[in-house]
Amino acid sequence: MDKLEVTILGCGSSSGTPAIGCRCETCASTDPRNQRTRASAYVRVGEVGFLIDTGPDLRQQALREGVERLDAVLYTHPHADHLNGIDDLRAFCYLKKGPISLYGNDFTMGNIRERFGYALQPPSKMWDKPVLLPETVSGPFRHQGVELTPIPLLHGSWPCLGWRLGNMAWLTDLSRIPDSSLPLLEGLDLLFLDCLNADPYPSHLSVAESFEWAAKIGARRTVLIHMTHKLEYGVLSAQCPPGVEVGFDGWKAELPFI
Repeated sequence: MDKLEVTILGCGSSSGTPAIGCRCETCASTDPRNQRTRASAYVRVGEVGFLIDTGPDLRQQALREGVERLDAVLYTHPHADHLNGIDDLRAFCYLKKGPISLYGNDFTMGNIRERFGYALQPPSKMWDKPVLLPETVSGPFRHQGVELTPIPLLHGSWPCLGWRLGNMAWLTDLSRIPDSSLPLLEGLDLLFLDCLNADPYPSHLSVAESFEWAAKIGARRTVLIHMTHKLEYGVLSAQCPPGVEVGFDGWKAELPFI
């Protein structure tokens, strides 16, 4: 049986933490768990490597965690903090001397085709640009033998995706989970869940809402991600109910891939 290894590359919001010009408790903290790059994850199933989103900190994250193999990118949505590191995929194309597949909904793939057309061309001899293969998906599919399940979510008015691999799911940037998506989240051992602020926000989950969704989904273990600098690691950890914990950059887990 293959194992699934997951690393939180970044668990921060669009501004990252510390936030520029801020001297709040979290931004001034010396606890490395309060230093958050933009939200992304690296998932390895056997020898196959997947990236969830390509934020603007991708190069820094990959160097920090020693990520060298990448076979496909699973996109959630096209906001800049989840997409604009796409040029850093060039390094992975160069290493493998081959293209990288991109998967997402039609909304995201259309955005990528419109904005990054230069990265969707055949390779040059020098592999001096990313060589990417975008594909729209709307249901479970396989990449190199690994089953991947997109989870339709709402991020305000935007249609975005979460992703399930085995008994692990990554749900970032959401304000609501449609009823039709809940069956796709049954039986999870590990759930990563959006948790932006203590205060309500129109396109994200608040702390209280994250706790409510964690209880409703019922994963064995829930890890909070996509947090602003208004949430300090120790303070939020003390508020978490059993089975819920606060994520941090570099957080890792390993579980059987079922």
